[in-house]
Amino acid sequence: MTIKVGIADDQQLVRMGLRVLVDAEDDLELAGEAEDGRQALDLVRRTHPDVILMDIRMPIMDGIETLKAIAADEKLSSTRVVMLTTFENDDYVFEALHGGASGFLIKDSEPEDMVRAIRLAAAGESLLSPSVARRVIESLRSRAPAQARVHPQLASLTDREREVLGLIGEGLNNDEIAGRLFVSPATARTHVSRAMIKLGARDRAQLVVIAYQSGLV
Repeated sequence: MTIKVGIADDQQLVRMGLRVLVDAEDDLELAGEAEDGRQALDLVRRTHPDVILMDIRMPIMDGIETLKAIAADEKLSSTRVVMLTTFENDDYVFEALHGGASGFLIKDSEPEDMVRAIRLAAAGESLLSPSVARRVIESLRSRAPAQARVHPQLASLTDREREVLGLIGEGLNNDEIAGRLFVSPATARTHVSRAMIKLGARDRAQLVVIAYQSGLV
């Protein structure tokens, strides 16, 4: 299966590097490039890429604004957005995750991490760079008691699905969840998928936010 990838960044050198990265992988195909948020939104509307790598700071429309516009359009719901930045700013991370980002990577991430992020995003998973992931977990944990906001559909989850949601909030992957609950990885994946559908989450990144906001972690 070929994954169509869009690139949005206002720096030509960055776009060139990402283009080379995409072109080097047999299962990735470049859908197009954009140098500002408005062009990025037009690119997604025209080509419907599976994944778009998008810079946070861009002229005309920034990455967060463009991300929200993509997430709000049902016709673009199949496109996953991986945000790129040179700044490990907590506010950027939280706003990106709330806005529907499927991943958040620092621009100096290793090439293999970039490629892995694209593949994970296309598969409905998510990826945060290790340094960002640690700080997201720590910051969400410290914020959760003061900002607990129970998701309106949380009551629709079974007890086991709530338990799985809490484990996702701890940062566990499907295999780790399966080991913790003494179930098969396939069963763990099923619980994750059902929780995602019931809560209207685009991917695991949003499940992490919901788990913390709902006080499950």
